[in-house]
Amino acid sequence: MRVCAVVVTYNRKALLFRCLEALRAQSRRPDRIVVVDNASTDGTAQALETAGMLAQPGFELITLPRNEGGAGGFHRGMAAALQSDCDYAWLMDDDGYPAGDCLETLLREGGKLDLWGPVVLDDARPEQLCFPLRIPGTARILRTRQAVQEASPRGLLPDVVMPFNGVLVSRELAGRIGLPRKEFFIWGDDIEYVLRAAKAGARIATVSGAGFFHPRQDDLGAPMFFGLMHFNNTGSPLKHYCLCRNNTVNLLTYRGPASALAFAAKTLWFYTFSRPSLERLRLSLRALADGWRGDFSGHRRFIE
Repeated sequence: MRVCAVVVTYNRKALLFRCLEALRAQSRRPDRIVVVDNASTDGTAQALETAGMLAQPGFELITLPRNEGGAGGFHRGMAAALQSDCDYAWLMDDDGYPAGDCLETLLREGGKLDLWGPVVLDDARPEQLCFPLRIPGTARILRTRQAVQEASPRGLLPDVVMPFNGVLVSRELAGRIGLPRKEFFIWGDDIEYVLRAAKAGARIATVSGAGFFHPRQDDLGAPMFFGLMHFNNTGSPLKHYCLCRNNTVNLLTYRGPASALAFAAKTLWFYTFSRPSLERLRLSLRALADGWRGDFSGHRRFIE
């Protein structure tokens, strides 16, 4: 089973090198490493060359002419993996890194699954999940690694995975359902890929014995009413816009107009009453409208 690790990076060379060190330290190393550089301006390519990475066998650097976001990076990186002789693409961003036995543990399930990944842990508090996991078909939310292990029969939590954080995608599945949607730029492309895979009947799971570390983001959700939560990207307008637009597209595609309308209503309520902000309300309206129209050009105004 040959594995091509795909790492997408943008202006985070220190974190990229931490990730690459973790890949080289794996008990079972990947056979190839492809780094997709989203036109970084921090000297990433020069640093890789200085460190001798470009001369290492099985290492490939792809430098995109402009920033295409995580979605564009994974699209290009997975294409490169498919063009090689590898059986699996192992996908991750530059700010995460696998535990020493992560790949070895994941590959024990090779041939049984099509898209599967590790438990994504808070790198500051490894006993906690970086992103909570909901058991499919239930309201149960898992927040610790122990909870995942207790909920995992035979070491697997079926039908759920935290995408593009150390996940393995089989060549067969990628050939069947295609590549990530590069037009998403950031946010939701990974979710869409898992939804697409599930619709195609893919075997999906989280492997409770495999670990992957990632910095925790505590500002992703904020309370509204009746216990509901809403994504609350108070920092970057780009993330806010892409979240609203891309989630609308995903809901329309996989759950239907009623779910997309409910998300729109919740978003507008949040920025009108829960966290009043005229600026965010206007941004939300534009993103929601673009999602309904399928217009994927709006994010460029934030980065050009």
